Amino acid sequence: MAVNPDPKPGRWILPLVVLGMIAFTYFFVRELPEASPDTTLAAGGEQTTTTAATGGGGNGEGGTTSTTEGQSQLDPDTQAYLDGIDAIDSDLQVQRTDLVTANDAFNEDPRAIEFDEALSRFESVESATQELLERHGALTPPEALAGNHSTLLTAIELASESITEAIAGIRSTDTGERRNAAVDAYTTAAGDYDTEVTNTHNAAQSATGG
Repeated sequence: MAVNPDPKPGRWILPLVVLGMIAFTYFFVRELPEASPDTTLAAGGEQTTTTAATGGGGNGEGGTTSTTEGQSQLDPDTQAYLDGIDAIDSDLQVQRTDLVTANDAFNEDPRAIEFDEALSRFESVESATQELLERHGALTPPEALAGNHSTLLTAIELASESITEAIAGIRSTDTGERRNAAVDAYTTAAGDYDTEVTNTHNAAQSATGG
């Protein structure tokens, strides 16, 4: 009777299976795509940026946040006044453009527009400017901006007087000198109003320590 040198031949199967599983797992993991370090860092960078911006709101850091905070320091009456002159300024610049465009067209040789159309457009600017003057007069400036308000009033009054003079000039028998001078005066006055609006904003910020 032959003797089996290994009385338990099955005892090697389990270790071989385990080794096979370990080898399979090792090679499988190596084949997986690696996570991108740049992507991870970018995600972290975005979170850091957001946190910094949020923190900046409390510390007054960061350009945009600082500007918003500066505006929020204005009292409601001051902000309402600034909004009012901004709206007037925007409309006044539209009238300046319309007046210059009509005047240039009337000056062309041959004329791009005739007398009746030019006069109608001048009168439209006059009506709109008078309305803007009344709107400005209805505003109540904060005490700290009273001087700016007076300067703005002078500029828009000059614009109103200039367009009236321009209409007189277009109706006159001269060769256009009176009309052109009045149109130039209007554009200067509108430009002065625009500049003083900026000055008024700066004065309001200074008054609040912004």
